[in-house]
Amino acid sequence: MTYLKKNALIGALMLVASIALLPPAFAQDCEQETFEEARYIVCTLEPGKADLRLFWKGVDGEPYRFFSSLAEAVGKTGRTLTFAMNAGMYRVDFSPMGLYVEAGQELRPANTAKGEGSADLLPNFYKKPNGVFFFGDTSAGILPTDQFLRRRPKVRFATQSGPMLVIQNKLHPAFLLRSKDRTRRSGVGVCSGGRVRLAASDDSVNFHEFARLFRDHLKCPNALFLDGGRGVGIYNPAMGRNDRSWHGGFGPIFGVVE
Repeated sequence: MTYLKKNALIGALMLVASIALLPPAFAQDCEQETFEEARYIVCTLEPGKADLRLFWKGVDGEPYRFFSSLAEAVGKTGRTLTFAMNAGMYRVDFSPMGLYVEAGQELRPANTAKGEGSADLLPNFYKKPNGVFFFGDTSAGILPTDQFLRRRPKVRFATQSGPMLVIQNKLHPAFLLRSKDRTRRSGVGVCSGGRVRLAASDDSVNFHEFARLFRDHLKCPNALFLDGGRGVGIYNPAMGRNDRSWHGGFGPIFGVVE
């Protein structure tokens, strides 16, 4: 073997070794956690590493509705869906209740309606302030809807839901410590270090308890409620989870693609 060929071989081996040491193309860590005796699934994503996306409709123009349908569609592109979760409230036709931006395209405008009825009977989406979770290639954020609309940040993905759970380290003012409104709940927070944390309870909790999970346990200064009851679901093959919505399916869906 000549000197040049030997050096070329060594260089190639070093390149392979360096690639093997690179961090994965996504960073996703889902764990079962307990906070104040309630069980949760908490998934932590690193913006800039996790290929987090929003999904709603397939190439046929119909909502995916089920995690398995989305996983199949992603598989046909040569990629793998490693995690999915419900991504906000939706109407009976599975369309988003409010603002929805996918791959830079605004497919649904922001919903600024006030809703009708007394404060305690308002549907969750209309318990102001509600908010927008948005993210791009390297960062994510959560803002109350009115602030988001004033600032109009450029985003790749965004979903509107409500109510806000935590606003600048303060719980939503409508939440009651001893509320008997208890059910499964899901939400998203932007937390210390800019990490995104998606959480779903496996036990019934009230809003005050769920918001404290984000503020006190997960250290998220801002967090947004996504849905509750039968609208909560997680897809994580590593944990044996492929939940179904008993509303006939999900509307918007978060997905991490590998």
